[in-house]
Amino acid sequence: MSDTELDTPVLDDHLHLDPDSGRGLDAVRDFRRLGGTHLLVVNKPSWHLGVEVDGPDDFRTVFDRTLEIVSDAADLLPGTAWPVLGVHPGLVSRLVDEREMAPADARDLMQTGLDVAAEYVRDGAALALKTGRPHYDVTDAVWDASNAVLRHGLALGATADCAVQLHTEASEDLTEIAAWAEERDLAPHRVVKHYAGPTLAGPTPSVMCRKEWLESAAAGDEPFLMETDFVDDPDRPGAVMGPKTVPRRVRWLLEQGYDEAIRRAHVETPARVYGIDTEATLTA
Repeated sequence: MSDTELDTPVLDDHLHLDPDSGRGLDAVRDFRRLGGTHLLVVNKPSWHLGVEVDGPDDFRTVFDRTLEIVSDAADLLPGTAWPVLGVHPGLVSRLVDEREMAPADARDLMQTGLDVAAEYVRDGAALALKTGRPHYDVTDAVWDASNAVLRHGLALGATADCAVQLHTEASEDLTEIAAWAEERDLAPHRVVKHYAGPTLAGPTPSVMCRKEWLESAAAGDEPFLMETDFVDDPDRPGAVMGPKTVPRRVRWLLEQGYDEAIRRAHVETPARVYGIDTEATLTA
């Protein structure tokens, strides 16, 4: 096997691309150069793209800019790239703490953003939704507002018939959120915990590419995905993991004999969760 050839689709389940001030398409080229084939690109937090949201059109500005770079990324890949659109849960703190908005008003605005994102999914422009709740300490009022936003996102996933990626606190047990999904007729396996460890009760884990986490997930028999959470922020060049990481880890796992697990993470689980075919979309 050469440095670039991998006889399998290679999907990074969660990363960001900055169309203006980050590495952007150069990050995609690095991913492909190492053997990457498919990307799920999540829109950056609105304020990272210079947008302070006040209403639906502000969210559309963020989403449209994301669709543009995802289209360009897809053109560079032997597979393709799909957009995942939503509202970063950290927006609640920006609205409440910096703009002095009441938690209930912040909740309503963030739910509006998810409504707009769901329009893109229903129109076929986006693959999935992204929502969640803060992974840091907040007041009870902000926590309650954030959980209301999260539950709204799950309900939209059910009505739009799509998966929902979650940004939440670190946890090995999110069965409560899985139950919320079921109550809203969204299958729990279609809820994806972004930045997950190797074991998770409830949603499907999107495992960060630490070798020990991946080896643990690969040694089991549960569905899982692989991600870097590449943030594409020039002010944080070493933050999280780079775009070359998933293909490098795939190669490493194959060398360890985890062929079945690679198929599970890059073919079977993407099909089960998102309804995508990473083999049929692989054209080169």
